[in-house]
Amino acid sequence: MKARLLALSRILSRLSLIVMWLAGLGLVAMTSVVAYQVFMRFVINSSPAWTEAGAIMIMSWFIFLGAAVGVREKFHMGFDVLLYVLPDSALPWLRSISDIFIFIFAAGMVFYGSELAIRFWSTQIPVVGLSTAFTYFPIIVSGALMCLFIIERMALRLAGEPVDSASVASEITEV
Repeated sequence: MKARLLALSRILSRLSLIVMWLAGLGLVAMTSVVAYQVFMRFVINSSPAWTEAGAIMIMSWFIFLGAAVGVREKFHMGFDVLLYVLPDSALPWLRSISDIFIFIFAAGMVFYGSELAIRFWSTQIPVVGLSTAFTYFPIIVSGALMCLFIIERMALRLAGEPVDSASVASEITEV
């Protein structure tokens, strides 16, 4: 069972890397679209209508995908004041509570993002020609990835794998 869990963790690590690269490519794509828009507006004096909406959509994709990777790599924000005053044995418990809250939030992203996508499926973004639901897909995909990554971390913790730092002091020296 533990070997399967570790194999799944390696697969999810690759998935996280792919998602991070997609987010990075999205950043490059958005920058290119904005540069194209600036060139067309100020040099050619004819700005295409789709560039602003396109850049915003690309930006929402790479932000939400990056947030999902941040959850897996533990780059998300946290309120770690208690970790400084409680013994190190409390760290896994506090991290588990934090993971549960992140999971609930991410599940809410999937649920409510899906509701929004369904509600606005029939409307279109005029300048891009896509369904308005497309603007909510990053929320759904990111929430699903966050849920998956949190389940992985909690399963590894339950299996006894070291997913939490040994102490808060070691976290400080790592930074």
